[in-house]
Amino acid sequence: MTTIFKPTARLFPEVGPPHQTPAARSPPRAKGLPGSCGAAALTTCRVASRPGGAGGSRRRQSRAARAARLARKRRGLRRTNGRCSAGASKHKLHYRKEVEITTTLQELLLYFIFLINLCILTFGMVNPHMYYLNKVMSSLFLDTSVPGEERTNFKSIRSVTDFWKFMEGPLLEGLYWDSWYNNQQLYNLKNSSRIYYENILLGVPRVRQLKVRNNTCKVYSSFQSLMSECYGKYTSANEDLSNFGLQINTEWRYSTSNTNSPWHWGFLGVYRNGGYIFTLSKSKSETKNKFIDLRLNSWITRGTRVIFIDFSLYNANVNLFCIIRLVAEFPATGGILTSWQFYSVKLLRYVSYYDYFIASCEITFCIFLFVFTTQEVKKIKEFKSAYFKSIWNWLELLLLLLCFVAVSFNTYYNVQIFLLLGQLLKSTEKYSDFYFLACWHIYYNNMIAITIFFAWIKIFKFISFNKTMSQLSSTLSRCIKDIVGFAIMFFIIFFAYAQLGFLVFGSQVDDFSTFQNSIFAQFRIVLGDFNFAGIQQANPILGPIYFITFIFFVFFVLLNMFLAIINDTYSEVKADYSIGRRPDFELGKMIKQSYKNVLEKFRLKKAQKDEDKKTSKGSGDLAEQAGREGFDENEIQKAEQMKKWKERLEKKYYSMEIQDDYQPVTQEEFRELFLYAVELEKELHYINLKLNQVVRKVSAL
Repeated sequence: MTTIFKPTARLFPEVGPPHQTPAARSPPRAKGLPGSCGAAALTTCRVASRPGGAGGSRRRQSRAARAARLARKRRGLRRTNGRCSAGASKHKLHYRKEVEITTTLQELLLYFIFLINLCILTFGMVNPHMYYLNKVMSSLFLDTSVPGEERTNFKSIRSVTDFWKFMEGPLLEGLYWDSWYNNQQLYNLKNSSRIYYENILLGVPRVRQLKVRNNTCKVYSSFQSLMSECYGKYTSANEDLSNFGLQINTEWRYSTSNTNSPWHWGFLGVYRNGGYIFTLSKSKSETKNKFIDLRLNSWITRGTRVIFIDFSLYNANVNLFCIIRLVAEFPATGGILTSWQFYSVKLLRYVSYYDYFIASCEITFCIFLFVFTTQEVKKIKEFKSAYFKSIWNWLELLLLLLCFVAVSFNTYYNVQIFLLLGQLLKSTEKYSDFYFLACWHIYYNNMIAITIFFAWIKIFKFISFNKTMSQLSSTLSRCIKDIVGFAIMFFIIFFAYAQLGFLVFGSQVDDFSTFQNSIFAQFRIVLGDFNFAGIQQANPILGPIYFITFIFFVFFVLLNMFLAIINDTYSEVKADYSIGRRPDFELGKMIKQSYKNVLEKFRLKKAQKDEDKKTSKGSGDLAEQAGREGFDENEIQKAEQMKKWKERLEKKYYSMEIQDDYQPVTQEEFRELFLYAVELEKELHYINLKLNQVVRKVSAL
């Protein structure tokens, strides 16, 4: 066998067999000197060999001996200091590791309390009655058909005639509930409508129209004799601000906006506030006459691009406001596109005891936000630029930013409710614009939803105590570069097919009507939701070719490549974990140890000391068995010493867990490792000799 390590007196003067102490070892010889003259006695040997006076020689020898003793003391002091510094450094590293684990555990518990508080806060904003209120109102105003025409409702409006039928039919009947189902008068109406007998109509509804000017587009010269007027699509620059029609009331005159409501984002454009506005009456008959008058006087013209119908309800049974907006867009191509918005919000927030509990959770959320902000500021001051090298720190900053934005939205929203709600409830004869408050409630709800999403994502920061979850995070972190490279290739092909589908089928298939719709349609094709008949009908030749090639390259090739990347990386991570190359699970050990201590305290599990006694007893039994089998006492003691030595070194240097902190090896530790390697070599040599003897005996037979 080849020798890995060969100790020599020149390279390792203090190295000897493991059973021999350093004091018992002979001092190293100086090169070129006879006998056992060491390096410290080099001067003495040289002086003794010189001819001369004996007294001067003895004095010089005594001075050299004192110098040698002083040098040995210094070496011993340095060796002792080295051992002390090594022990102190190991103690400091161990103490720092324990402090880090304890701090992480405290941070985890604190963050769980924060997350629970945030969940209570967010779920307290949502009321299950919101969905049912929206469903009831949508079925009333969207699905109710015109009397005598079962297929004509708000969703199916396609012409101006259908629009006026809806205004004079389902809308009018849905807004005014002034009697019971048996035609008896409702009680305590106080000049207000009770929709479904439970929902109070706040104020009066409002109808608003936006128009565009004539000549906002150019007619080709060959067609100017056939069509002299041209009304383009709606933009703020093309909007018509002039009066028209009878010019006697507000519905014929342009009115600027006096509210802070956001602009409406529709199918065909972004629409401003203001326009040609009129409000409905408290009386059902007056409102119907108003609709008839507007229809006969052509209130809707060729320049009309959008009509908004706004009104608000309040249900005292569930303490919810329902803000409703029905939108009819008139594209330049003709026809009508309808859309709607139903917002059920809780504007009166603090009414019951549960509401005050939610308020206490909001205060607790602000306290947590202050504490977390202080911690992050301290970390930034301590680590400076190194703080921004961790992705978790960036997630922490993002989460704090979202929390501050959510608090700002909530504060502004509550201030506006305090300032506007009382005035809106008093104006019963005018339109009450709750749309502004509803929009801010939706903004705050969306912001807090995004915040709690990233709050849950942050839990991955603390998953190091679990092996399975650590494998998942390690897999994603390792294959991120491969996934980015694959994503570039994937989206090149994906967008190429999206543009092909938009250009070939965009004019005939609704799923490919815009480039954005083409992208989402292809995602649906990957998931198995597609309209092959529409594609084939739009283009009998390119349709099947597009569909087959897209399924082959994207579904069968690219998606399987994506899965192969993740699968291979996961296999590598599992292989590394199986041979011990995995993160440190010290936090998990602490949690397990705490759990064991609790079980031992309640006497649900035997203490560790009892198990150690059993183990020591078992080792004694093994020693007795080895003595009975013919091994002498010296061999047994040497084997036990070798076993303890081996276990201690394996526990320190060959652990299945990789230490995060760098631990330097001292001179004493290096000597022990070297001696351990020498002993292993001796054992291997002894086993090799025994094996050769056995082979020779077998061959002799």
